[in-house]
Amino acid sequence: MTGDGTRCVHGGHGEGVLGEALHPGPVLSSTFHLGGPGDPTPTDFYGRADNPTWRVLEAAIGDLDGGECVVFASGMAAIAAVLRLAGRDGALVLPSDGYYLARSLAHDELGPFGVEVREVPTAGEWPAKVLDGAALVLLETPSNPGLDVADIAAAAAAAHAAGALLAVDNTTATPLGQQPLALGADFAVASDTKALSGHGDVVLGHVSVRDGALAARLREARSRGGAVPGPMEAWLAHRGLGTLDLRLARQAANAAAVAAAVAEHPLVSDVRWPGLPHDPAHAVAARQMRRWNGVLRFTLPDEHAVGQFLAASRLVTSATSFGGLRSSADRRQRWGDDVAPGLVRFSAGCEDEHDLVADVRAALAAITG
Repeated sequence: MTGDGTRCVHGGHGEGVLGEALHPGPVLSSTFHLGGPGDPTPTDFYGRADNPTWRVLEAAIGDLDGGECVVFASGMAAIAAVLRLAGRDGALVLPSDGYYLARSLAHDELGPFGVEVREVPTAGEWPAKVLDGAALVLLETPSNPGLDVADIAAAAAAAHAAGALLAVDNTTATPLGQQPLALGADFAVASDTKALSGHGDVVLGHVSVRDGALAARLREARSRGGAVPGPMEAWLAHRGLGTLDLRLARQAANAAAVAAAVAEHPLVSDVRWPGLPHDPAHAVAARQMRRWNGVLRFTLPDEHAVGQFLAASRLVTSATSFGGLRSSADRRQRWGDDVAPGLVRFSAGCEDEHDLVADVRAALAAITG
């Protein structure tokens, strides 16, 4: 199976068995039959160690990522596992403009144990010697919320030359939009709460790797730390994954249309979306992204203008996640991102393009200044 849509729909589903469910329900048990003396320990013996529903989802995501997938209770649990796994071996190099909680975790929880944390921008040159003694480089591309893009292949080459591993947060792009492992990354990390599940009803994350030893270490870390997903969440994510191909196509088309519409408005500045031909990140993004994403950003004059925009819109929900069926917008400074007060991260949903663009234009027209 090579087509995106086919792999999304059929991923994780084995050969059909006469009379069995086409899409089996989640295995909700925390305990499993162990047998008697002399029987081998089964794969499933306790709900914190493994679960059949996890494995089905991991097979589907791993096929899309091009590696072996390990699912976690959240995107942050997935990132934390990677940072903790590598942090004992050297310094961590993190994006200074990426998701703020990843930096907070590294500085506030790993820093006190002697882990050195260094920050670099997603775009632009890295400082000299920033990789000296580094164990791991984390990229976020396209970055959240800035939508900058890093050259994954170049970063992988630089990290490996310095003896470090490379992890790529692929949440914004999704496995259909970008395949970090094929570009040289050691870890592909994502919050599956976002576009992969796509319906705003799941908190989940995953890490995919090509190295079986790394996968085993991640599974051990998941079991020891207890950052395990619920079977129901894994089942819902697998169900949502089936429409990722369709949803991403509509979201990317809507993002392109919204980006073009807001760029025409006099109160809007600094519109960023890697699919725009004139975007500063477009050239690098076009080399490494298979498909465009559904998230863009733009800046309104101030916090008050953002409030007026959201109040006037009928279709755009004020929400802090992204990648869902419904379009949403989030003023990122409220969460501590070092951005302008009026910067809006806009997640294009699956509404009709004409309706969404008309609604955004009407909401912008309602801003009185």
